[in-house]
Amino acid sequence: MAGTLALVLGIVGVVLPGLPTTPYVLLAAACYLRASPRAHAWLLRNPIFGPMLREWEQHRSVSRPVKGMALMTMVLSAGFSIWFFAGQPWLQSGVLGGMLVGSLMVARLPTRH
Repeated sequence: MAGTLALVLGIVGVVLPGLPTTPYVLLAAACYLRASPRAHAWLLRNPIFGPMLREWEQHRSVSRPVKGMALMTMVLSAGFSIWFFAGQPWLQSGVLGGMLVGSLMVARLPTRH
């Protein structure tokens, strides 16, 4: 269940500003590795998540392009959301706070040079 919850959060993070995808997908893979080898194998074969997971399992790092794309996507989507919520400072603050937390999570992942 934890793996599925983490995967759902990772998928939601693709479209929700400030919610990072990468850490949640890595967590889902770790949970599935222990609890469901079939689900883990499916994630590794997935064209979207597979390359990132194989990189993590082989080198315990995230490639620079994946990290850069994750950070850029979060900043752009949060920027759009802040613009969209003009005049609603509590929503703008929430989006900004979520983006900052998500960005710190992704930035702290080891990067393979």
